[in-house]
Amino acid sequence: MKRREFLFSTVGATISSGCHAQNVPSVGMKVEAKQEEVPVKTGLESLIAQGFAPLKGKRVGLITNPTGITRDYRANVDILAKAVNLVALFGPEHGVRGDAGAGDSVGNAKDPATGLPVYSLYGKTNKPTAEMTRNLDTLIFDLQDIGSRSYTYISTMGLCLEAAAELGKEFIVLDRPNPLGGDRVEGNLARPEFRSFVGRYPIPYAHGLTIGELAQMMNGEGWLKGKRKANLTVIPLTGWRRNMNWSETGLPWVLTSPHIPHAETSFHYAATGIMGEQPTLNIGVGYTLPFELAGAPGLSPHRFSTEMNRRNLKGVYFRPMSWVPFYAGYTGKNCGGVQTHFTDFREAEVTRLNFELMDAARKLNPALNFFPKGRERMFDLVCGTDEVRKMFLAGKSSSEIWKKWNAESADFRESRAKYLLY
Repeated sequence: MKRREFLFSTVGATISSGCHAQNVPSVGMKVEAKQEEVPVKTGLESLIAQGFAPLKGKRVGLITNPTGITRDYRANVDILAKAVNLVALFGPEHGVRGDAGAGDSVGNAKDPATGLPVYSLYGKTNKPTAEMTRNLDTLIFDLQDIGSRSYTYISTMGLCLEAAAELGKEFIVLDRPNPLGGDRVEGNLARPEFRSFVGRYPIPYAHGLTIGELAQMMNGEGWLKGKRKANLTVIPLTGWRRNMNWSETGLPWVLTSPHIPHAETSFHYAATGIMGEQPTLNIGVGYTLPFELAGAPGLSPHRFSTEMNRRNLKGVYFRPMSWVPFYAGYTGKNCGGVQTHFTDFREAEVTRLNFELMDAARKLNPALNFFPKGRERMFDLVCGTDEVRKMFLAGKSSSEIWKKWNAESADFRESRAKYLLY
């Protein structure tokens, strides 16, 4: 992949080291320099600190949802409506104010708080049109992603970036942390024939990029329609390090969708969300622990947990559990299975757990039907290939599937390097 030129803003200072000792130490005394922690600031907070200078004199459209907040919980919609010429809002899946369910089509409306028109990007169209943007100079993208390829917000961002390139609009990304961290890269590159809204770009399932870095890669690698390039600006984070867990950022978490209530749920989504695209195992969606569980009626929690812990998977422990889903798969039926507990996020091979859990359940009950007719396609789209399903049906082990599926992650680490901001 070739180096591309792109525009981005370099807002804020880098982390500075140190408080210097004020007194001369005694001979032999060991003095350790203190590392002064700089609070993590989002792109939105950097924009505010600049006095909204990049938006002066411009007509602005904002692509966002309830996650677009400051450290003190103020919504970007309300802030920008008072500070700049904000003329339109655009909503991804779940809507600008987060009032739509997963997969629900969202219609155009008027925002009750500001009176601004709201255009849906998860309904009749997934991409801003010329009519929607005719009164705009600039599109701003500011919402929290969770770091997995199948989460639709990054597809929305890519299509908005593409529209900006086609329509001659400026595109600004207000960067936010990746809750899976910036070092985790796991999975294959989605194959062209399996590209969809749950896997639109050739990136691994866990890509380890912030939304700003990913926007630069989309723009720089020619992934936009017609290989166009947008006038892209990224207003970066300050104080963020790639190895940070969310708790270390000090930033508040707002649920990114109804089943991602906590930052830690981002890990569980990556660990079971692929497996959950077929109905054989309930993964806690429909119960109080979305994405944290794996089980089905008739499975023994004790045997399941024993089998999973016997595999000695890094950074994770499986506790036996029974539950009765309130809705979704196996509603009203007692499910036996396991709850996943991450003991070390940095050590765990998170997406591998999808295949290990499927393999263990099959071992305990070979009669389980993992791919009922009509459910194969969505599983393949989320995997970015049909190889996983075919290998599983051929009786291949979870370790063989993982090795094959994860083989391209090392090459992606190299190709993404030129787009890293942190």
